[in-house]
Amino acid sequence: MSSLLLQYEKNINPSMARIFRFMGLGTEAVRAEGSYVYDDQGNCYLDFLGNFGVFNLGHRHPRVLEAVRQQLEKLPQTTRYLVDRPTAELAALLAEVTPGDLQYSFFCNSGAEAVEGAIKLARLSTGKKGIISTFNSFHGKTMGALTVSGRELFRKPCEPLLPQVEHIAFGDIDALKKVIANHSDWAALVLEPIQGEGGVQVPPKGYLRQVEDICRNEGILLILDEVQTGLGRSGYFFVCEKEEVVPDILCLAKALGGGVMPIGAIVGRPTVWEPFLENPFIHTSTFGGNPLACAAALATIKVIIEEELVQQSREKGNKALTYLQQVAANHADVIVEVRGQGLLIGIELAHEGMGGYMINRMVEEKIIVGYTLNNSRVIRLEPPLNIAMEDLERALDRIATITKEMTDQREDFMESTQ
Repeated sequence: MSSLLLQYEKNINPSMARIFRFMGLGTEAVRAEGSYVYDDQGNCYLDFLGNFGVFNLGHRHPRVLEAVRQQLEKLPQTTRYLVDRPTAELAALLAEVTPGDLQYSFFCNSGAEAVEGAIKLARLSTGKKGIISTFNSFHGKTMGALTVSGRELFRKPCEPLLPQVEHIAFGDIDALKKVIANHSDWAALVLEPIQGEGGVQVPPKGYLRQVEDICRNEGILLILDEVQTGLGRSGYFFVCEKEEVVPDILCLAKALGGGVMPIGAIVGRPTVWEPFLENPFIHTSTFGGNPLACAAALATIKVIIEEELVQQSREKGNKALTYLQQVAANHADVIVEVRGQGLLIGIELAHEGMGGYMINRMVEEKIIVGYTLNNSRVIRLEPPLNIAMEDLERALDRIATITKEMTDQREDFMESTQ
């Protein structure tokens, strides 16, 4: 065992160290560039997971690095008593690229913080307390975000959580209508337009549009969590644009910092922002909206636009989905379904053990993939949006080869799950 892994075991978490060893990933990451990560043993890995949606631009995009370097030489952190140009310019750019009349931004450091702020703003804005969310959702692990996340495995040990939160089935309009009819104190519905950690669940066509109409008619705010799906990942700048839906509050993070700086944001319509206007200190963050992170985010959005990464995501995602769905049709005893949108793709396998086998074999092939957090039978693919076509094809080819291996060993997997 490496000395670094021993330090993880002694001072961070021994269970985490065991997982690294089990996956064959106990070496030290020392460098990354584009779609690749290099370890201290000289291995080069194709990153097909992208830290769960952080690396939309790949690792260390030169334009983001340069923007951060320049800001670092001038003003890395805010004084709070003088205004900061990168913060103001980022807010203006987000108002421009987000849909509809989304205008105001509050900056934080992560997706969980963005969801926390959105819940707080919804309750302040409406004067109501109830929050609707969905089963199998994931919105973060801080207490408020955990409350609206939809998996008991993470929620139950931390109860009691926020009161007046109800979960319903994702993609089910009748379930939404029913829960609204049973209660009149709903402040907001928190929704991922595509469930990421839930197994890359894409809702039925027209679902988001129906949800928006119901929320508007009932006076319920619509909070869309595009922390993982936003900024081109889905083949749209934001998933909600596909059905021309405008949320009341939009949550962003992950890829917003270009894979270089942590930053999250909530972006809201003027009609919901009144509580923050009346008291600008009712919700604050020490490091949120710092110039260094905002400079990275500004560069990131410009790269997405100028390098046409949304279009790349759509085209490469269609190619990958078509290929993998054919693999699934040829190996229906191994792959239950391939689903997704853009370069957010889930491969649902037939048995629990198949997920671990595929991840380990892909690591042997020097390609990093991972589970979805709420469903270990679903392998998630989230490569950089600017991934080279030959790298995309290599990864898809290896998945096909490993799927055939699992077909040949199907009886062993069935026995292991009995």
